[in-house]
Amino acid sequence: MEALVRRTRTRLAGALAGLALAATALVAVAAPAQAATLTQVTGFGSNPGNLAMYAYRPDNLPSGAPAVVLLHGCAQNASGYFANSGWQKYADQWRFALIVPEQRSANNSSSCFNWFETGDTSRGQGEALSIKQMVDHARSVYGTAANRVYVSGLSAGGAMSATMLATYPDVFAGGSIIAGLPHRCATSMINAFSCMSPGVDKSPAQWGDLVRNAYPGYSGARPKVAIWHGTSDYTVATANATESRDQWTNVLGVSQTPTSTRQLPAGTSVEVYGNDVVRVHRVSGMGHGTPVDPGSGADQCGTAAAYFLDTICSTYHDAVFFGLNGGVTPTPTATPTTSPSPTASPTPTASPTPTGAPTCVTASNYAHVSAGRAYHSGGYAYANGSNQRMGLYNTFYTTTLRQTAPNHWLIGC
Repeated sequence: MEALVRRTRTRLAGALAGLALAATALVAVAAPAQAATLTQVTGFGSNPGNLAMYAYRPDNLPSGAPAVVLLHGCAQNASGYFANSGWQKYADQWRFALIVPEQRSANNSSSCFNWFETGDTSRGQGEALSIKQMVDHARSVYGTAANRVYVSGLSAGGAMSATMLATYPDVFAGGSIIAGLPHRCATSMINAFSCMSPGVDKSPAQWGDLVRNAYPGYSGARPKVAIWHGTSDYTVATANATESRDQWTNVLGVSQTPTSTRQLPAGTSVEVYGNDVVRVHRVSGMGHGTPVDPGSGADQCGTAAAYFLDTICSTYHDAVFFGLNGGVTPTPTATPTTSPSPTASPTPTASPTPTGAPTCVTASNYAHVSAGRAYHSGGYAYANGSNQRMGLYNTFYTTTLRQTAPNHWLIGC
């Protein structure tokens, strides 16, 4: 009984400790070009983490096709992440399956994956095991490849992506951690806050040990890892990108000094480590969200929405990094029209993409910060993008914010 009470209390606390991504609207899944649709799957295993499973299989998916697991952020769901992230485009084009777990509010009232709870981030337990069972189901029922499974996630989903790579290196060949955190940065609600901001500083060896201890005695191949973070992320501190780099370069046995660097669109810098086993992408001026770049170009994808930020198509670059394109890289868009020049100094108001009536949210200053619409400093809350001071950072001050561009909010509506 004591364990049940403790687990229930911890899950309810997830509403505060999770990486709150209170999406203001969830875009419905658009009808794909083919007959295939995102479909809920039941009976995929014992499901100790009580998650829902959704899957997308392009028509005529060949036997032995790769599979990608997509992990949404807080206050998001499977259909919204599938619709906006751009993964369907490349699944159709390059023929691989998508597995999209969905958190239930009964587990976490903010629908965050419980990245800070040890019972859900340990091999053979909780949510981590439920996700692994989904992969096993896809392999046995859809015929997907056992050695070509990848995982990508945003925020709380990014932290859970790190957990899946740590706990199941025998299952995943690679992964992408977007605005996330290192594996086992937090093991409780209390230290989850400090992990998110300002971040926790450990040595590469200390971070690496946390991964090695996730599957003691494992001596096989380790997955390659891509890390994405906006330089203006006030929800999950940018220090987490560096700490994640330290963790995975140590695990993979390569130096924390990059072997090469280069520039991508939207002011994105890429640091390559070792023999291209770890990549760190830093998107200049971007806040908290998954980088997307709407358009029809080969390297463009996704839909701009709350926490899907119009910068660069991270999905394209991850899919190529994972080798899902069969090793043949399409010609990228020469001059993306929806992204600022890499040599420019982008600001949050540089490329507004209004889609009708503005999004307005009235909430406490504490809730605004938790949802990523604002940040706090010196006891006060400030609107993301405009940096307007909203008053004291607590639950007793209420402010109405209006979104005018991705991650740009103004006071009033």
